[in-house]
Formats: sequence, C-alpha cells, structure tokens
Amino acid sequence: MDGLESRVYPGISKGMNSIVAENATLRTEVIPELGGKIVSLLYKPTGKEWMMDSGNRPLKQPVYGSTFTNWDMSGWDECFPTINPCMTGEKGDISLPDHGEIWSLPWESHTTETKVICSVQGKQLPYRFSRELLLDGDKTVRLAYTVENTGDAPLPFLWTAHPQFKIDEPTDIVLPDAMRNLLCVFGGGKYETGSSYRTPETWTVGTETDGDGRKFYYPHPVSEAWSGLYGRTTRNYLLLRTDGSQVPYWGVWIDQGMCNDRTTIALEPGIGYYDSLERAVSNGTAVTLGPGESDCWDLEIILGNGDWRIGL
Repeated sequence: MDGLESRVYPGISKGMNSIVAENATLRTEVIPELGGKIVSLLYKPTGKEWMMDSGNRPLKQPVYGSTFTNWDMSGWDECFPTINPCMTGEKGDISLPDHGEIWSLPWESHTTETKVICSVQGKQLPYRFSRELLLDGDKTVRLAYTVENTGDAPLPFLWTAHPQFKIDEPTDIVLPDAMRNLLCVFGGGKYETGSSYRTPETWTVGTETDGDGRKFYYPHPVSEAWSGLYGRTTRNYLLLRTDGSQVPYWGVWIDQGMCNDRTTIALEPGIGYYDSLERAVSNGTAVTLGPGESDCWDLEIILGNGDWRIGL
C-alpha cells in the first residue's frame, strides 16, 4: 500500500462479515450486522490493537432488549437514545432497553473508496442514526454522525460512544486540566457513588482484574473536549477529540473484571447528561429534534506513539 492512500474492502471477523478501512499506518474493521460495532482499531507502526476482542465469547447477533453484558463485550458500540433502561415517548409509555436500541440491531452499510457508511432505523422510536468512518492521514480516524427525526413528534435523545479499549499494560488516563474534578456515578467497591473526586496528576490503571468497576463524569459541559490513554511501557497513545459545542459531556468507565473478563477502559464522549435519557430530559441536557430535523457531530480518534501531547 503506497503512502497514505486508503482502501476499503470486505473482510471476515470471527465468522461475521466485516468492512476494513486501511492505509499505511491505520487499520479499522467494522461489523455492520453487530450494531455497526468497530472491532479493530490498529496502529500499524507498533502493532498496537486498541479494541478489546471478545475472547472466548462468540460474535453473534444480540437479541433486542437484552442485557448488554450478556453478549460479546468487545469493540466500539454506540449507545442511543439512552444508556440506562428508561421510559420515554410523548406519553412516557415506551420502555427503552439497556444501552439503548442500536447496539443490538443490524445496520445497513455501504462503502466508497475511502469511507465506511453505516446506518440504522430506530425500532420503537422514529429516527435514523448514521455514522461515516474515514481514515484522515497517518494518525486520525474520523467519525461523522447524523441522527434524523423521521417521525411527526419531537424526539429527545442521548448519545454516548461506548468503546471498550484493551488495557494490556499500565495505562494513564489523560484529561484536560479543567476536567480533573469528576463525579462518581457508579462507585463499585472502592468509591462512593454521588461523591466528587479529583483525579491524580498521573492517573494510572493496571492490567490486573479484581472484579471491580467504576464510572465518572465531568459534571459540566466541557471546555476542552478530549481525553486519552497512554501506555506507560510502549508509549502507544490514543486520543478522542471532538467539538464541545456539539458533544459537551464526558465520562470514563473503568472495568477491572466486573463486567468484562479483562481490564478495559471506555472513554465516553456524549450528548446528554448522564446515562439515562429520562434524566437528561428532566435536567435539560438532552437534545430534542423536531419532526424532520437532524443533528450532526464529529469525533476524531488519534493514534500514535511517543509524546501524546503531540497528537493534540
């Protein structure tokens, strides 16, 4: 493959049809049938694979409405229009499932010479959710999202990226200085849910599993919309960056064997605060689309090796 010219081609991942986008330094792989799941995010110069694989768990089509943790627990999923199960709809009579609707639905897909374009229609609510994946140079994977209200009533929504990044060495969670004070929304066995914590100057998570997990949010719209992971041994880094006016909230989920069988960290940029659409509607942070309206936002995934600050 010459230079940074991208190519997009069909693949197979654990027996499921996939789409690969690749250039000289980056390789991604998407399974449209599994909720548009990104199953591979590879930085080729160092051989660093960032996405958690399913291990001994099979990849297969989930049952709509089932519990997220009962399935493959791998890759990058999209949570929409909620994360936590909750009620919605004009009459409050629609029950949204765990981690939302679209992670468990098969998506439609098509490709161009440089893009992987996946989309899905809502099951209980009238919307179309789309995501374009494009390799942009030698370090950046660009995701462009669109959601359209295809119904005749207002549509409130919450969205959060849910990438399960593999932690195979002591890894620093890097955040803007302004995002150092975090609210614990799930404490597990070591932290108190509802309490605020200031992250240490160097916030390192090891590879060990102790059956615990915890989740934090920055409790305000962010002034700098990025976060990242930095491997202390290999110096591989990953950064997520977006526009805070489009995606104003940020969460961090750390799982050391509570839900997954290996240590994983999810950096979770999001629209709506936090986790439950019902909560986001009540506190005014959900986005509401009128009939025929749409909303768009972008997210960059930046991969590299060395000083992670250069990536910003």
